[in-house]
Amino acid sequence: MGQTLAEKILSRKVGREVHAGEVVVSAVDVAFVQDGTGPLAARQLEELGLEGWANPGTKVAFFLDHAAPSPRRELSNDHLLLREFASKLGAQVFDVGEGICHQLIAEYYASPWQVIVGADSHTVTAGALGAFATGAGSTDVAVAIYTGSTWLRVPESYKIWLEGRFPKGVYAKDLILNLIGRVGADGATYKALEFGGKALSQLSLSERLTMANMAVEAGAKVGLFPADEITRDFLNQHGRGELYQELLPDADATYERTLEVDLSSLEPVVSQPHQVDQVVPVSRIRGVKVDQVFLGTCTNGRLEDLEVAAGILRGRKKHPRTRLLVAPASRRVLQQALRRGYVQTLVEAGAVVLPPGCAACVGVHQGVLGDGEVCLSTANRNFKGRMGNAEAQIYLGSPATAAATALTGELIDPREVLR
Repeated sequence: MGQTLAEKILSRKVGREVHAGEVVVSAVDVAFVQDGTGPLAARQLEELGLEGWANPGTKVAFFLDHAAPSPRRELSNDHLLLREFASKLGAQVFDVGEGICHQLIAEYYASPWQVIVGADSHTVTAGALGAFATGAGSTDVAVAIYTGSTWLRVPESYKIWLEGRFPKGVYAKDLILNLIGRVGADGATYKALEFGGKALSQLSLSERLTMANMAVEAGAKVGLFPADEITRDFLNQHGRGELYQELLPDADATYERTLEVDLSSLEPVVSQPHQVDQVVPVSRIRGVKVDQVFLGTCTNGRLEDLEVAAGILRGRKKHPRTRLLVAPASRRVLQQALRRGYVQTLVEAGAVVLPPGCAACVGVHQGVLGDGEVCLSTANRNFKGRMGNAEAQIYLGSPATAAATALTGELIDPREVLR
């Protein structure tokens, strides 16, 4: 009986063939927490008197990214707790300014056939590299840190079959928002979204990361891509080429549902407040005044995203009424963007460049919205109060839509600016 990507990965970890619906205990390759969820995990392990971890094959990492630099004394003390606890464990700490946990997992850890658990729902990002990567509660991740294992129900899979080519001005963010609009915010609850089709060869690893990142916004347990030559190239670029192993689904694998998407039929879209699945073409709501544009996050803070925005804003100025905040996803991204001149272009256009990290995404600091303000963000969530103010409104869009909106001060189809 053929297997999906999720079934194949978990079968290898469990040591026997498994299929959708089974509950299994799997070895964990990487377990991590961030500064919002990590203190609870650390305190629980300390209360249990557990030091070190039982399985040295599990890599453990701590990330200080959600409130970085810390805006409050309480959060600074949480940072101290995590640094001290990580030192006791001998775990890796990615401190303030290194970047967002999901981007750094992709840069330093993730590879095909792995199982990764993180105390953050967007752990699914690493599925772009062919890893079964999923979010879990702080308690479950604490157990995974100590034991090197976790329990899972093998998810049923949806096949997302991609054909065609993106039109000019349309990007992976438009694709995944379109898909979430079709499926619904809970339409793939505890499913594996498995991406395939002839169009895969056109999707860069950066674009795959964007799509895997937002699989959870349809309720998915994981978002998985095959491991192919694009995966191999990324691993080689990041000094981990020896970890590459091809990963493909079986031709006779069983899928609960198949959705086909013709990329050539897509257009720029946005998610309207206050639900990610409230997706409409930008052209339909053109003209909504925007007070703040936020370019960054684990969804769209990568080098390609900054390149797209810089290409639109080069030689131009942002609208005087609209703030433009830019947060690179990692220090590596920032350094590359500096070398290529993207940061210079964005600053000359009027952008405020923030330290690598989550920045305004979760509403802790660095971009909290005022009452009644409207933000166009390249993040993954626009829930009421997400950016620190329940009286504000958040639209989600691509880096191209973000740059065009910053330029005009209102929601606009980026193809109008590109023309």
